Amino acid sequence: MASSAPPAPCGCHCLSRAFLAWLGSTLLLLADWVLLRPALPGMSSLLVPAALPLLRVWVVGLSRWAVLWLGARGVLRATVGTKSESKEVQGWLAALEPLAAALGLALPGLALFRELGSWGFSTDNDSTRLLHWGSRLDAFVLSYAAALPAAALWHKLRSLWMLGGHRGSGDAVRRLLGCLGSEIRRLPFILVLLVLSCLGEMAIPFFTGRLTDWILQDEAAAAFTRNITLMCILTIASAVLEFMADGIYNCTMGRVHSHLQGEVFRAVLRQETEFFQQNQTGAITSRVTEDTSTLSESLSEELSLLLWYLVRGLCLLGLMLWGSLSLTMVTLISLPLLFLLPKKLGKWYQVLAVQVRESLAKSSQVAIEVLSAMPTVRSFANEEAEAQKFRQKLQEMETLNQKEALAYAVNLWTTSISGMLLKVGILYIGGQLVTNGAVSSGNLVTFVLYQIQFTTAVEVLLSSYPRVQKAVGSSEKIFEYLDRIPCCPASGVLTSSKLEGVVQFQDVSFAYPNHPDVLVLQGLTFTLRPGEVTALVGPNGSGKSTVVALLQNLYQPTGGKLLLDGEPLPQYEHCYLHQQVAAVGQEPQLFGRSFRENIVYGLIQKPTMEEITAAAMESGAHSFISELPQGYDTEVGEAGSQLSGGQRQAVALARALIRKPRVLILDDATSALDANSQLRVERILYENPERCSRSVLLITQRLNLVERADHILFLEGGTICEAGTHQQLMKNRGHYWTMVQAPGGLGAPE
Repeated sequence: MASSAPPAPCGCHCLSRAFLAWLGSTLLLLADWVLLRPALPGMSSLLVPAALPLLRVWVVGLSRWAVLWLGARGVLRATVGTKSESKEVQGWLAALEPLAAALGLALPGLALFRELGSWGFSTDNDSTRLLHWGSRLDAFVLSYAAALPAAALWHKLRSLWMLGGHRGSGDAVRRLLGCLGSEIRRLPFILVLLVLSCLGEMAIPFFTGRLTDWILQDEAAAAFTRNITLMCILTIASAVLEFMADGIYNCTMGRVHSHLQGEVFRAVLRQETEFFQQNQTGAITSRVTEDTSTLSESLSEELSLLLWYLVRGLCLLGLMLWGSLSLTMVTLISLPLLFLLPKKLGKWYQVLAVQVRESLAKSSQVAIEVLSAMPTVRSFANEEAEAQKFRQKLQEMETLNQKEALAYAVNLWTTSISGMLLKVGILYIGGQLVTNGAVSSGNLVTFVLYQIQFTTAVEVLLSSYPRVQKAVGSSEKIFEYLDRIPCCPASGVLTSSKLEGVVQFQDVSFAYPNHPDVLVLQGLTFTLRPGEVTALVGPNGSGKSTVVALLQNLYQPTGGKLLLDGEPLPQYEHCYLHQQVAAVGQEPQLFGRSFRENIVYGLIQKPTMEEITAAAMESGAHSFISELPQGYDTEVGEAGSQLSGGQRQAVALARALIRKPRVLILDDATSALDANSQLRVERILYENPERCSRSVLLITQRLNLVERADHILFLEGGTICEAGTHQQLMKNRGHYWTMVQAPGGLGAPE
């Protein structure tokens, strides 16, 4: 039986795909040189009249783009395999399509630029002939030299922008632009101001060259003065426009910062209760305040710098192309030598600097170790050996110091010599152009000034772009909060003008999310009815506070149902539910605001002062509030720090009563109240006329409040062990009777 051939290794597949990619790219280059270079200009001369040279250039350029684009697509389809196999190949292959666009559109665009630049001046109709890359070999090579950097830059920016790109910044950039909201309409206006400001700033180099020509030609003093005046006006206008652009940009970014910080805080407030238990308050606060502030500051400073020098660089590049194509190409081709090589050498210098510091630390460690153990060193007579060891460390550090000094000198020399070579090349070629009469000496001076400013702009862009990218990357932490979906159900829509307040626990079980296997409540079934007080008692850890948390809809039952008037709690609208269900805890949380703000906290429709006073009088808070100089406008301090425990409970009780809730929960809310306030709460529960309209769940260690309850539920281990009135449970002599008879009455609160 013939056996099948074994599958080729993955390395062979990758090698064959890489070979196909290089072969296809080489064939495209040969086709461009052998076929397109001579054929397209000839075909365009037959199709387009000679009187329309600009149209002829565009026909050639678009045809070249179309043919090269189809070839690039064919190469891509032939070499694309699985993501793991072709990832490295596709990295540079993806630049073929933008390269085709750059090769096809660069020369027509330059022709159009020249045509617009010479608008209104007499020009030679054959001037565009020089733009045909097929006429000369050097022009063909020059077209690739110009197109390759443009294609590489476009490919890099596209990969950064695309969702799921290699850097992963595209989605963050889109999200940040989305955070601008209505402020994004200011960006085009800011860009227009930047362009006008940059063009106005170009007046100094422009008029410097013109003045050079006029001085050499002995122009009249009136023209000299007039142009100096115009240069001053344009410069001042540029400064004013820059001031306006900076002002509008900073104001816009300030509003964006406030909007973003508000959105992050709002997203945090929507999270479920477990989120705040699993994350520290300091970490959440840092994300809301510090991270958004750092992002906004980085974008305000670095992005402003990036936009300014990007616009400035583009304006300078356009003016350089307008002034001299050949000198501009020399500048662009020399940019990699001017910046990339010093950057690589700078990394080498930084690595050596780190090694020097590590070597110094090691030698210091040797000295510290020996000096701290001198008795041992001397007892073994090892002084000379330790000295030799220290000399070896110093010798290693000396070698690294020499390498660091060499790297620093090479880095400095490379930066200086590359800049000097560029200037010498510009001056040499420019001098040749001036000698041949292609440009004037003034235009050469203008170009040199433009070129100096252009290289400075590129240098700033190369240094500021990584910082902007880093700031954009840090925004991903902020968007984690914005994108996080709360685990709790969304707010319902149910409201009722005739809510009775009947609460039903139907076989409710619950386990906290961080311990899903430990049931805190098991099969809990009971009912709270209007006009009745239900007391929930039991030892610590029995689940009483968990019942309160479920009733406030802070958690959802793991099993069973929790109903309010026959409907599940999550079905009710959020604000409506928490106006109808009010809770007061043993240590209520107050806010660092006035008494008035704390009492009306969370109410959409603010009550009158009479209603606030009535609620405070009912809870017993009015007596001490009215004695303060500012009354209800007095600040309670951070978290109510200026109040005693009983005063905080009284204010919290007023905050609950002013809602006129249908369900009132008192979770040991009277433990710190004095005797008079205790009696006042007892009257609220059992004697107040409004008691008939609300259901009350009472958790307390006060026997005088529990024994008057309509129902008493004894909770232990998450289940109800006993239920009944005080008299019934005392007769049973069960768990409740034992707790009452124990020291401390009903025991300590949970």
